[in-house]
Amino acid sequence: MKTLYGFLAALLVAVPCEAVERPPIVGVSHIALKTNDMAAEEAFYGKGLGFVELGTGRFKVNDHQYIKVTPDLKSESEDRLDHIAFETTNLKQLRAYLAAHQVDVPARLTKDSDGNLSMMLSDPDHHQVEFVQYVKGAVQPANLGMDLPATRVSERIIHVGVTVADRAAADRFYKDVLGFKMTWYGGPTEDAVRWVDMRVPDGKDWLEYMLGNANPTPKQLGVMHHLALGVGDVQAGYQTVMANGIKPPQPPKIGRDGKWQLNLYDANGTRSELMEFKAVQTPCCSPYLNP
Repeated sequence: MKTLYGFLAALLVAVPCEAVERPPIVGVSHIALKTNDMAAEEAFYGKGLGFVELGTGRFKVNDHQYIKVTPDLKSESEDRLDHIAFETTNLKQLRAYLAAHQVDVPARLTKDSDGNLSMMLSDPDHHQVEFVQYVKGAVQPANLGMDLPATRVSERIIHVGVTVADRAAADRFYKDVLGFKMTWYGGPTEDAVRWVDMRVPDGKDWLEYMLGNANPTPKQLGVMHHLALGVGDVQAGYQTVMANGIKPPQPPKIGRDGKWQLNLYDANGTRSELMEFKAVQTPCCSPYLNP
């Protein structure tokens, strides 16, 4: 005999795709990382990057975005990435929409540790992908405009990056179902596509596919599973983080996308990329699409 949740899920799957409209997906909510040294990560994301820590291990970037760090890393060979998360304005509708498109969705929505509506999925590369709806009474709405010092290095997460083994499979999930749009692709040479930028359908943030490495080491995963913090002036950001005790392995450089960037690494080797919003050179490989 079917449970009530199973029955409702079956009804959702039976709904024609065109009968359920996808609600807005407006941007990156957060990235969740694992560590075995919380004190070092608090020094990096707190003192080094200037973000206020709310509770334990949640570093506020702005009213809608944060970096989450948990003490769950059990071995040096383990992936540091726990999950990535995007914000939607209507999670119930998004769940119904995904179910109608034959995506495996949870039996019911839950609330996360902040009190927001939450739904966790698995993408084609088995990354955990969370969708969040901020709701009245939860931590983020209750703290609007608070804990946002002008001294923090950035005011926005502009993208998160994850490894992708099969670009076509990732596109079926992120582009065809969720509505993400490709804005740029490139690589170390003109004919090698290694990075594909997929912008959320109803905002400016993007997901970066990291292609071309079938068996990455933990160190390589730390480079590829990353976040990018938007800055107006990467040189100013460089001076800020150095004054705060972070020693970047290299000075800022112009990337293949034509933007100034600076790579920083936390205590467990996860990359935080400072990136200027606008290109100062013509990007390689592809023009910017879907502006």
